[in-house]
Amino acid sequence: MTQETPSYTHFSAWDKEYSHVRWGGAAPIEPIRSRIPEGCRILDAGSGKGRHLLPLSNFYDCTGIDVSPTALKASGEYLAKREREAHHAVSSITHLPFADNSFEGIVCFGVLQHLMEDERERAVAEFRRVLRPGGTIFLEVFGIQDMRYGGDAVEPHTFFRQSGIIYHYFTKEEIENLFRDFGILDIKDVITEKKFKGEKHTRHMINGTIQLASEIDAEIC
Repeated sequence: MTQETPSYTHFSAWDKEYSHVRWGGAAPIEPIRSRIPEGCRILDAGSGKGRHLLPLSNFYDCTGIDVSPTALKASGEYLAKREREAHHAVSSITHLPFADNSFEGIVCFGVLQHLMEDERERAVAEFRRVLRPGGTIFLEVFGIQDMRYGGDAVEPHTFFRQSGIIYHYFTKEEIENLFRDFGILDIKDVITEKKFKGEKHTRHMINGTIQLASEIDAEIC
């Protein structure tokens, strides 16, 4: 049964979520390192407790944003313990508090999937605004074949969980359309099988490396 679409206060559910989410260790950043020169400005859009922000801070001028003050506080503490620095700001990716052309790279892993359709469109428009010409977005989202697909439907392929968090499951074509104003480099399905309690289940992620078209003589960093 489809229920009424929840208000955009679903953002506030993340602070409660992060109150019990454990630090998962530093995440790999090789794909980012291979494309973005050291010293560039990187935005971690939905940085959580800093799994990507920490390793990125070794090479880049980093800013992490999240809707959860709890997550950002933990992120700052993790970086400080390791004598690393990054800027932090409480913000939604739908309304970025940055000037146009501020960043050479944007990392957005596991974040767009937690927005409603109009919010996803606004977030991508904001990415385009704050990304410099020739800059790159690194993306990961859930795909529709994933074992976690389902719940109380509020929009196509979009579900509202009891936690108050939105879950949307993408198709590759949807990502291509969402980033239609960019020069898409590579969008691919990553489908794997996992065993839980002796049964096989499908995990479906969609990864993207998306570049904003360059202007003549535009420089990176």
